[in-house]
Amino acid sequence: MSTEEPSPEVYESGRGMDAHNAAMREIRSRRDETYDPREPTRVWLDEDNTPDGTRRSLTIILNTGGCRWARAGGCTMCGYVAESVEGGSVSHEDLMTQVEKCLDHEADDADDPAPLVKIYTSGSFLDEREVPAETRAAIGETFGDRERIVVESLPDFVDADKLADFTGQGLATDVAVGLETATDRVRHDCVNKYFDFADFEAACAEARAADAGVKAYLLMKPPFLSEPEAVADMKSSVRRCAAVEGCHTVSMNPCNVQRYTMVEDLFHDGGYRAPWLWSVADVLESTTDTDAIVVSDPVGHGSDRGAHNCGDCDDDVQTAIKDFDLRQDPSVFEQVSCDCELTWEAVMERETSYGMPLAR
Repeated sequence: MSTEEPSPEVYESGRGMDAHNAAMREIRSRRDETYDPREPTRVWLDEDNTPDGTRRSLTIILNTGGCRWARAGGCTMCGYVAESVEGGSVSHEDLMTQVEKCLDHEADDADDPAPLVKIYTSGSFLDEREVPAETRAAIGETFGDRERIVVESLPDFVDADKLADFTGQGLATDVAVGLETATDRVRHDCVNKYFDFADFEAACAEARAADAGVKAYLLMKPPFLSEPEAVADMKSSVRRCAAVEGCHTVSMNPCNVQRYTMVEDLFHDGGYRAPWLWSVADVLESTTDTDAIVVSDPVGHGSDRGAHNCGDCDDDVQTAIKDFDLRQDPSVFEQVSCDCELTWEAVMERETSYGMPLAR
């Protein structure tokens, strides 16, 4: 596969919405920060629900040259490319230096290595223009003694031969796919992602061919959807994903307002409100009968830029969501209540795409 720097104009040809791409490129051009190619974007330790039970996890976000699609314009809500290294590529040596620093962080903060390792690039780990084949193989060897690994990718790049770098090490392997929604029109027009649900299904089949699984990432409330529309779309999307063979986990995450995005411009103009935490709880509670692990991780909860309620109950609802993620027990939501539920119910009954947000 070619390693030359991708041309945004070439990559976007026939993909996405031209107006969205042009607007997003202008918004992203406002960035003036620079980042060290030897430093990972983020690393942290946590606990996750897997098909084999709850496991301690090491999450690594590698700093690459950025998502190819984002460099072309990309998704309306995603600001992660603004944290990427300029120039479109990071060397194998620098990427492995980032991995070593993540291992050092783990050694400093944990008694034992985490059984689960999750590796993200804010793009596609399996895109060899972001992460070279040499680096992918080296990472497979580095974590070959762990139990499970999760790598992130758009459907285009899911390939059984690439996944063999991990399955061949004896690792239980999952591909995290940023599907965002099972509704093609919402994905195309609100998120500005170019692929269809059928492509996600094909990626699941390719992963199965490698004895790997898939973790679908969904986005609650992209721009241009009202709160009730967003909730309905998520309930439908969770069910459609869970019905796809090989998709064992659905991570349904509320949109947060990131810098250098179209969502941020709408937010500042009063045209966007991040989802209610009550909406997150509603989706999780109503999809427990699906044949999949359904989880959520509201980033920036309780802030104006993240999923929030009234401010008084945000931490309690977030705690219930985290508890649900690990135990999959909807009764946790019966333990939290607040007067602002009445406001949320009014929003769910009355808010429309032509008059939103109904409440801040």
